[in-house]
Amino acid sequence: MSTPARQPRQERSRTTRRRLIDAAVECLGELGWSGTTVAVIAQRAGVSRGAAQHHFRTREDLVTAAVEYLGEVQVEQLRARAGDLPPGESRIEASVDMLLNLYTGPMFRAALHLWVAASTDESLRAVLAPLEARVGREAHRVALELLGVDETHPGVRELVQGTLDLARGLGLANLLTDDGRRRAKIVHQWAKVLSVSLPQVSGVTR
Repeated sequence: MSTPARQPRQERSRTTRRRLIDAAVECLGELGWSGTTVAVIAQRAGVSRGAAQHHFRTREDLVTAAVEYLGEVQVEQLRARAGDLPPGESRIEASVDMLLNLYTGPMFRAALHLWVAASTDESLRAVLAPLEARVGREAHRVALELLGVDETHPGVRELVQGTLDLARGLGLANLLTDDGRRRAKIVHQWAKVLSVSLPQVSGVTR
């Protein structure tokens, strides 16, 4: 008898949590870590501060959920687009284009504010570091899938990791000005590097 009543409550709870997480990402991108308080997030989400703290006791708890969400969304977006990638050699450039544009936009901006804050805040760093490591490992796995390579072959892991590191650097360059034109040229050139290097080390014929 209690199940029908409980289900709407559970759905409302999930909806509220999602609104709080979305609001946290928006606030981080716009206001930075210092301006992103539980009260500000709650106001942005349209809920009371008490309701926010019912779901997330501290700002760090809410940020943890936001980081997990950011990582999940990035990986989901990549995997959703993977099916549209062309076969053969042209797949490399399409994959590189996706990866080098991974760290642009509001989600990366929000994550960057957290990284900067965590560099001087030990409690935040303790929460953020293991999460970022997990998100990084998942992004690495997806990159391997997109490029169609096996990292057990010498050099593949470093090339894929270098691609992700390059993507982060380009994301930083894009924060102040639109860096799309320069990034497109880098995508084309880096794809050439990988098309030569990856088949040699992985034995994959494209």
